[in-house]
Amino acid sequence: MKITEEDVRYVSDLANLQLTEDEVRKFTHDLDEVLTHVEALNELDISNVEPMAQVLYEADETATLREDREGPTLGTAIALENAAVSGLGYFKIPKVIER
Repeated sequence: MKITEEDVRYVSDLANLQLTEDEVRKFTHDLDEVLTHVEALNELDISNVEPMAQVLYEADETATLREDREGPTLGTAIALENAAVSGLGYFKIPKVIER
């Protein structure tokens, strides 16, 4: 798969980024290199590699994961105590994306 400058412009627009023409060319090249590397990885024979979902799966006695325990909830009043601005039980934040 080849990344085009049009692809980079499309994604940068979705992310609300304003890229210069030099940045568009650089990202096009860099992203294309990443995909080339992934394509090379896809060619590896992993048929004898056992799937792995959890690194600590078979390390029960040495696992560092704690047991899940139910505890008291924080509560709205305490959660909003240090909020710069709040209202009606919610955090209020400034609008960050304008179009």
